[in-house]
Amino acid sequence: MTTTAATDASGSGAHPLFIQALREAGLDDLVGQVRRFPEATRTAAEAAAALGCELSRICKSLIFAADGVPVLVLMDGASRVDVERVREELGARQVTRAGAEAVREATGYAIGGVPPFGHRTRTRVLADRSLLAHDIVWAAAGTPHTVFPMAPRDLVTHAGGSLVDVRERTS
Repeated sequence: MTTTAATDASGSGAHPLFIQALREAGLDDLVGQVRRFPEATRTAAEAAAALGCELSRICKSLIFAADGVPVLVLMDGASRVDVERVREELGARQVTRAGAEAVREATGYAIGGVPPFGHRTRTRVLADRSLLAHDIVWAAAGTPHTVFPMAPRDLVTHAGGSLVDVRERTS
């Protein structure tokens, strides 16, 4: 499956796999809230600039490999993941950032467009508590051109995530 910015049957521009996941979760109302941008918003900073919101209101969906097994980490856009804290949380020997091919294989989406749920395969999900600082966060809708809004607790629930503290500590 390839990820494209082509418009799906809903007209939202979101990836068809993600639209299907929204509908299967009973979240049809979110399909109409997907925002599509003419320029890619592959990074949290690009998405925040396009939306005109704080960087911390962007939910990054990052795939790591914990002892070779994919794990999704949901992090606010203003923070960085502390890989050692992820390793400790999972009880893994080694945690590394997954490459582009591994991300696409595990999720069905390309880096820069990975949504927090609606993936090709089921992965363990860790959601950093920093996301809860906002009433609404924005996450990728399956392409580097699309995002959708959702309450953080609902997002974590639909992602099947566990709330954890895995962001880098500031000195």
